[in-house]
Amino acid sequence: MQRNPVQLFDAESSTYTYILSMPGEKAAVIIDPVDHNLERDLAHLQRLGLELAYVLETHAHADHVTSAGRLHEMTGARTAVPSGCGIPPAELQLNDGDSVRFGANEEIRVIHTPGHTGGSMCYLWRGNVFTGDTLLIDGCGRTDFQSGSAEALYDSVTQRLFTLPDDTLVWPAHDYKGQSVSTIGWEKRHNARLANRTRAEFVEIMANLHLPKPKLIDVAVPANRNLGLPHSA
Repeated sequence: MQRNPVQLFDAESSTYTYILSMPGEKAAVIIDPVDHNLERDLAHLQRLGLELAYVLETHAHADHVTSAGRLHEMTGARTAVPSGCGIPPAELQLNDGDSVRFGANEEIRVIHTPGHTGGSMCYLWRGNVFTGDTLLIDGCGRTDFQSGSAEALYDSVTQRLFTLPDDTLVWPAHDYKGQSVSTIGWEKRHNARLANRTRAEFVEIMANLHLPKPKLIDVAVPANRNLGLPHSA
């Protein structure tokens, strides 16, 4: 029996947080939690009768501060992050091909997808892929800071994510248009930035976005490299 991921939204940063669990089991995983939603997330876990086993980050976010460190302190959950994203306090430094196991038999497969940042990861679980900022619904994350690379992002999506089964559900870290879930097949055929684009065309698109700097980047990135906790004096 499948339980769909619990998808929670942060309106301030348009961030999605996910809670993963299976019916009849207490163990749960949370992906990309946001600091000011800590109490909300804990309430969801309590209502569902769940015990947090892991806190996963897809990358070191630039638009919000994570609650990973506080969740670890309050629940004992282990923190797990991409090994290349510069978050040294995390207990697990994940590499491509690793697995995060929780509950009786649950396994999350780790897929390294650099491009938005050098260390970005996606997480595959039971036909669901949690894509962070690597692949968004009808779009993708920017590539102009934090060791970003348009070339790397194109390769990550086309060679790693688009090779997953077409019916794999895509759960992004952000959405700005009121959309919540997609599929790999739909994104392969319709994604405005990536579908039917050559690598060179995609690189040109990304080079001409000219996006403003994220408002919280100077606060969020240093905080997230310490799991959202204050740095020691």
